[in-house]
Formats: sequence, structure tokens, C-alpha cells
Amino acid sequence: MFFKRFALACLFLVFTSFWAAAQTEVSDVGNFYPLLEAYSARQNCRLSFLAKERKNVEEWRKEARAKLNELLAFTPPPAPLATQILDTIKREGYTQYLVRYNVNALQQTEAFLLVPDNLTKSAPAVIALHDHGGFYFYGKEKHTLTDNRPQILVDYIKNLYEGRTYADELAKRGYVVLCPDVLYFGSQKLDLDKMPSLTKENFPDLQSADEATRIKAFNKLANGQETIMAKTMFTAGTTWLGIILQSDRVAIDFLLSRPEVDPQKIACMGLSLGGLRSTYLFGMDARVKAGIIAAFSTTYAYMLQEYVRHTWMMYVPRQYQYLDLPDVASLNAPRPLLVLNCKQDALFHPDGMKAAEKKLSAIYTWMKAKDKFTCNYYDVPHSLTIAMQEDAFAWLDKWLK
Repeated sequence: MFFKRFALACLFLVFTSFWAAAQTEVSDVGNFYPLLEAYSARQNCRLSFLAKERKNVEEWRKEARAKLNELLAFTPPPAPLATQILDTIKREGYTQYLVRYNVNALQQTEAFLLVPDNLTKSAPAVIALHDHGGFYFYGKEKHTLTDNRPQILVDYIKNLYEGRTYADELAKRGYVVLCPDVLYFGSQKLDLDKMPSLTKENFPDLQSADEATRIKAFNKLANGQETIMAKTMFTAGTTWLGIILQSDRVAIDFLLSRPEVDPQKIACMGLSLGGLRSTYLFGMDARVKAGIIAAFSTTYAYMLQEYVRHTWMMYVPRQYQYLDLPDVASLNAPRPLLVLNCKQDALFHPDGMKAAEKKLSAIYTWMKAKDKFTCNYYDVPHSLTIAMQEDAFAWLDKWLK
């Protein structure tokens, strides 16, 4: 009896010591972090490939994708693409088309389609997924060449992409490239005419004669509305990322409708939100043969304490119970996957990047495909520098050409 009581006392001391230590940790959610961290640790990532020994990879993949699709919760009525070509510009080495097509029965988007010159056979294709950056006024224009760009857009591209629009570089190198707008950006941005009471009274700069001032005011308004958008989506029974993924999957449908595209050689890549979009599109759609994720790789464990301050667009309720963020990308393993991390990235804990790399490396190693997964680190802030772009191009050339 003595030893039993002694053991219980020791366990109590261990628990209370742990709890006291946890209470002293600094967190974005303060004193609530210990509660939420402890809850998150209960049976999380249960559908991860690493959660238990997997004898049948395809059965695991099917089960995990089905659960994630359920959690993403967006299956709208389908619709024919009904593609329209709105504009055509001949550029050096390729032609740029501005196209519009149906994403579903209730939603359309616009995209740039870049087709290289002198194609003699179907070519590999890349879906270039635009970033977030708090810049809602534009979408596809942030990584694709456009004429008469306002200085605010020029500065943005210089800051995040070292001044180079990588979609056009891909087209010059022989890739068909599709750059679609996603919900809330560019051609799908907020329609201010549908919310006059909010915009006129609270955002007078929207009426400014200065273009940069108007764009900044719009971005500020849209940023503030993200919370309302997310609440409305959750109330409607869906998720923002579910809507995004459905739209990005239709981008593959669009590419498959084009005679210039080799259906066996489709890849996706993107920076930041584009990296998140690439994670889910690569993981959830077997038609994607190679993926590149730039500046959006971590594990949820390292986001819970201090690094969860991201756009509402990334959150899928209850996903952590089943799949961590790198687990999503692993759903298409052993297809080629390149992750590009920024050592000075203020949005992600460096240990979270390493933890995600460790997970993915273990999965690709188990599948005897170590050469098909690479994770690079660059001593730069959150960005997709020219050096990173060049590494991405080399990766695509290796696996798609």
C-alpha cells in the first residue's frame, strides 16, 4: 500500500510540475495554451502515414483523402468550363491569354494562360498559385507579367520575388502555365458595390484620386473582412480552404481541356498562400505529378504556441486530429516534391520547418523514393527569390521534361 501511495504521489508531482511549467510558457493565447496544447496532443494525426504500420499504401491514401475531403466540406454543383478568351497578348517567347471559366455552377474565375511559342507536341504544364501577402486587389498579377503595372504592384513583386514574375520565366522555358485567381483575390475580390454602407463611411480612401491609396484602402478593408468571411463560411457548413482547393482542382480540368498540355506532366507551385494551395492540390489530386511548396511548411505542433497568426484561409476544423500539414502533402507520395524554406521567415518557427521536413523525409524513405523529396533552406525572409525560383525550375526540368 505504501508503494502504491508513493507512486501516486510521484505521478501527481510530475503532473503538477508539468502544468506549472506549461503555465509559464509565453503564447499567443496566453494562459489558455496549456489547455489547448494538451487537448491537441490527444490522438492527433491518426491518419498520418507514420501513425502506424501501413501495409497497403493505396488504401491509406484513399481513406486519408476521403476524410480530408469531408473536413474541407465543399462539394458544389459542377458546371462545364464554358471557357472564354478575354484578351490575347503576344510576348517574347510565348503568348499570354486572359481567360475566364466556371469554377462551379455558382462561381467563375479569371486566369492567365501562357503558351510557349513553336510547340510541336504537347508540353508539360505548371499551375502557378498566387500568394496572399495581404494584397487582395490582385491575384494572378503578382507573379505574372502585366502591362502598365502600378508602382505598388511593382514594389510588391520586387519585395517577394526579387522583381521577377516566375510564371513568365516558366513559359519561356517551354512550360504551359496557368495562373488562376482564387476566391477573394483579383477578379474574385470583394465587390464593394454590394457593401456600400461599410465602405463609404469607414474607408474614405477608397475614393482617393491616388491609385496606390485606393488599393491600400481596399486591401485594409478586405483584411478586416476575412474574419466575417470565415465565420460566414463556417456557418454555411464549409471552409475557406475547401473552396480554394475545389477551385484549384478545376484549374487542372482547364489544363486538361487544352491540346497544348501533356496530361501526364502537370505540376503545381506557389509561394506562401500559394505554397499552402500547392500542398493541398498536390496532396489531394493524383493528376498532379510534381509539387513545389515555397515558404509554407511547418507542423501544427509548432503553430499552436506562437505561430498560428495566419490568414483564416488556412484553417480546417478538426484536421489536426487526422492529418498534420506535411501529412497532406504526403498523400501524393512518392510523386516528386520540393519544399523551399526561408530561414528568416517570421511566419514559421524554424523547428516547425525541420519537423515537417523530418516527417516527409521519413515517408519518402519508407516508400524507397528518397530522391523524389528535397527540402532546401535559404537565408532570406519570407519570399520566393530568384535563386529559389531557379532551383524550382531545375526540379521541374528533372521530373517533367
